[in-house]
Amino acid sequence: MAQEGPCGCPRRPPGVPRQPWRRIVKKISVLLVDDHVVVRQGLRSLVSTESDMVVVGEAGDGRQGVRLAMELQPDVVVMDVAMPLLNGLDATLQIVSEGTSTKVLILSSYSDDEYVHRLTEAGASGYLIKQTAASELIKAVREVACGNAYFTPSLLKRLLGRYRESSLRSQAAGGQAAHLTGREREVLQMVAEGHVNKEIASTLCLSIKTVEKHRQQLMDKLSIHDIASLTRYAIANGLVECSVPARVVPPLRRATEPAPRRPRNSTARARESR
Repeated sequence: MAQEGPCGCPRRPPGVPRQPWRRIVKKISVLLVDDHVVVRQGLRSLVSTESDMVVVGEAGDGRQGVRLAMELQPDVVVMDVAMPLLNGLDATLQIVSEGTSTKVLILSSYSDDEYVHRLTEAGASGYLIKQTAASELIKAVREVACGNAYFTPSLLKRLLGRYRESSLRSQAAGGQAAHLTGREREVLQMVAEGHVNKEIASTLCLSIKTVEKHRQQLMDKLSIHDIASLTRYAIANGLVECSVPARVVPPLRRATEPAPRRPRNSTARARESR
């Protein structure tokens, strides 16, 4: 019978070497949110090579990213900015507002001070541009997971040097957008992407009348009352990408225009000749 130690655990038998102490390290769970499949595949391959990280999910748009973030509760969400259905700004706002420990790390091709300022105001813990090295992304994920902030060094240097100036510019350029509610920005994005009220209502789980109300309110706040100008505004403020194709809507026929005549068949022509 094995002898017991002071704590009741069995003693190590004589002649048996002591087992090396192993430290159990919890892996950093990562959720990838980007509308480009190739980008997600590259990020998954990069993160999977790290022994202390694991990819727990992927999302192709901001709305799916928010849902998976609430469901999976990852340590870090690597988030793109311009995505369909829900952009990275509003997706970050929704994830952070839940009060979970999940951190959001922005990975975007946009490097303007305005984007960085608005995303950090929304609660993002870090901001990287997509041209950064792979090693920097891995470092950023670890820093953000530990509760620290991380920015691309070139961005950080520029922001620190021009903090006051960039703050004034952001207030001047994005003042109107700041007055829109989160729901109004969602409606604005989907309108700019070419969705009709019925589709918006179905996606946002709202009634068509509520969508029409939000649409009218955001138009009044922005003093914009046509779809083309709303689309330009959404692109200028980073809510949609300029490459998003707008749906082609056939022009309405004016009331004064005569209705197009139907082609007559042989029977009708014979009747008219009588």
